[in-house]
Amino acid sequence: MLQLRPNCESCDRDLAPPTDQAFICSFECTFCIDCADGKFGFTCPNCGGELLRRPIRPAEKLKRFPASTKRIVKNHPPRET
Repeated sequence: MLQLRPNCESCDRDLAPPTDQAFICSFECTFCIDCADGKFGFTCPNCGGELLRRPIRPAEKLKRFPASTKRIVKNHPPRET
């Protein structure tokens, strides 16, 4: 089950569970759309994997399987082009 992390690990922007603005890689590194697209070109700066839109967990499932509250923030330099 995905952790649904609460923030972008690059800019620390809040990413609520139902947002369509969150992007993840296969290791669940989580980024906002601005960082995923503009800063990293949809490539995870940690593992080099593809960043894809994070699925939205249905509200009724969030009650039993809540989103993570652990915030992760790292200083990622922009991707070189």
